[in-house]
Amino acid sequence: MVRSKASDVDGYLTEVPEERRVMLTKMRELCREELVGFDEVMAYGMPAYERDGACEIAFASQKQYISFYLMRSDVREAFEERLAVQDMGKGCLRFRRPENIDFGLLRDLLKATAVRPGKIC
Repeated sequence: MVRSKASDVDGYLTEVPEERRVMLTKMRELCREELVGFDEVMAYGMPAYERDGACEIAFASQKQYISFYLMRSDVREAFEERLAVQDMGKGCLRFRRPENIDFGLLRDLLKATAVRPGKIC
């Protein structure tokens, strides 16, 4: 997907292909459940979750995969073993097949992020 020009997450979700919308909506629901006190915003053309003006989590529908951005290096380090078996860049989990998204892992990452602020990479 080319960078979205949507002004809010609802608008963003209407732009993504139907087969991905279900999974992205589920990601959004998880973020809203676990990231209490965070602001849901659009940043860099994708849904993002900020605390005190700092973006800590984001997700997006890319051309070849769904991405989940974890900007907290301390959380990534704490989950190093579980993330080692994932398709992971520096701060981005990539899910090439939407049905393979590990929502249990995402929930745990979100819970760890929500506990306290940390260093953004």
